[in-house]
Amino acid sequence: MSRARLAVWGAALAAALTVAFLVPTLFLKPYSVDHFYARLFVQFAWRRPLLLSQLQILEPLGLRSHNDDLNDLSVEFQSAEADWVERQLSILRRYDRTAMQPAARVSHEAIEWFLEDVARGRPFMLHDYPLNQFSGAQSSLPEFMLTGHRIDDLRDARDYVRRIGRFGTAFAQLREGLALRRERGIVAPVFVLRLVLREMREFIAVEPLEHPLYLRFAARLEQLDGSAEEHARLLESLRLALADDLYPAYRTLITAVEDLARTAGSGVGAWTLPDGEAYYDYALDHHATTDVSPQEVHRLGLVEVARIEEEIRGVLRGLGRPAAKPATEIGRLALEPRFLYSNDPAGRRSMLDDYREIIGEIEGRLGQLFERQPPGGIEVEAVPLTEQLGSPAAYYRLPAADGSRPGIFFVNLREVDRMPRFAMRTLAYHEAIPGHHCQGTLANSAGSAPLLRRILPLTAFVEGWALYAETLAAEWGLLDDPYDRLGYLEAELFRAARLVVDTGIHHRRWDRRRAADYMAATTGMPRAEVLVEVERQIVNPGQACAYKIGQLEILGLRERARRRLAERFDLRRFHTAVLEHGAVPLALLERVVESWIEGELREAEQSTG
Repeated sequence: MSRARLAVWGAALAAALTVAFLVPTLFLKPYSVDHFYARLFVQFAWRRPLLLSQLQILEPLGLRSHNDDLNDLSVEFQSAEADWVERQLSILRRYDRTAMQPAARVSHEAIEWFLEDVARGRPFMLHDYPLNQFSGAQSSLPEFMLTGHRIDDLRDARDYVRRIGRFGTAFAQLREGLALRRERGIVAPVFVLRLVLREMREFIAVEPLEHPLYLRFAARLEQLDGSAEEHARLLESLRLALADDLYPAYRTLITAVEDLARTAGSGVGAWTLPDGEAYYDYALDHHATTDVSPQEVHRLGLVEVARIEEEIRGVLRGLGRPAAKPATEIGRLALEPRFLYSNDPAGRRSMLDDYREIIGEIEGRLGQLFERQPPGGIEVEAVPLTEQLGSPAAYYRLPAADGSRPGIFFVNLREVDRMPRFAMRTLAYHEAIPGHHCQGTLANSAGSAPLLRRILPLTAFVEGWALYAETLAAEWGLLDDPYDRLGYLEAELFRAARLVVDTGIHHRRWDRRRAADYMAATTGMPRAEVLVEVERQIVNPGQACAYKIGQLEILGLRERARRRLAERFDLRRFHTAVLEHGAVPLALLERVVESWIEGELREAEQSTG
């Protein structure tokens, strides 16, 4: 055969092999499960432009077309996504996981849990309140524009203007969804709608040139290259987008919500919705990432509240303080000037310095807790002034994927005279070290988990670890000061009370007042803060339970490992077992730790044999 013919045959064979590889990879069941995971991630993320903008994984490749679009909020999109999930679940189950290595099997089971969870939730796809005072689209979309949309060059600026111009489409989709929910008897309680209305009216009460969306854009534009004429054109384009697109979109949505509010009821809780008991059962399992019942969670909350209150009484007695009402006494201590910073520049600087000292102290002891040190450093910074009003007391941001930025522990300095010093250590341990910073950076540095797994919403693991980190610090002698110990116990009491309140509202049919009375009496929080917390739990059933459930699961698994391994138990190795696969559902974490225990026992037998 001639060389020319061989070349033709070779090219034909290569083309055939390429087609044979690409067709299943792109459309059918890929030969490799890793390729399937990659396709899952691409398809999932590509339909969510805001997620892609947050991840910043396509920009280095020059792909930026997603940065001028908003997510599809239509019911049709939700239904199509549910169909897609069921197809992907069917494909995933056709892979033989018995032949996989342990890490690959964990990824398979975690992704399978996620897809199954979405499929289980399909009957309750419309049981949410897309407009609410806690995380509704009316506030989350503009918040993304203020904090999530990067403006690093003029193209980003043009994309910002285009995104603002798409609010009309997004809000039209929201209105259609609200109307369909109304037909099915799913309408938010009237107090929620009134809070949303007040928020939206205030949001558009200022002129476009004074609006935060305009002011933030103008401030960023000043830092970019480009001619004065081009900057002026962009500013005028944004003014028009606000005046002609965003403001009318809000006005139309306000009219729709006003109409809903005229007939909305005052009842709260998942039980008020169609098939509400089944919905709450699902919501609890979804957030806890394991099978739990409302009755079980309620009992657990009451037991934990009683246990923690007794611990607080012991500390108070040791300080010579009244101990009959633990929460009330902690509330009094929190107002004493000796525990407060001055609400001025000096006080703010002092708080930041003290947080840095707290984190530096435990950072030097991480080798006693972890086999692998968290990669990259962590810095303490103030929450930007423009974000302080809507931000919590503190939060954490993971390091940049390319290593260009360390992890950041953000502290809200808006009212430093309201954060008692004895609450700071526990907050730092939760948000930074050994909490979110250690868990998040170790998970990302492992590198074995598919990208899809790194974006799964697994609150019970992530927040459960952060609460476990608080306990770990207490066990490690970092909260031996009795006042610091009170701050730790107060935070734990709050999380335990959430279990009781959430199940009280959504399962036991507590009204808003009864839930607030319990929370106030148990935690000692100011009434205004209590109402905000209770109202948050009303619109997001089950979510607040995930924190404590996750913490107790990790503690329970640690005790199981300690009991079975006896003198061979190594806390550092246990932490590796828990964290090395990244965030996983609690139902899977139990199997992961059990497998690790069995491996440790086999290793012990081999070493003695």
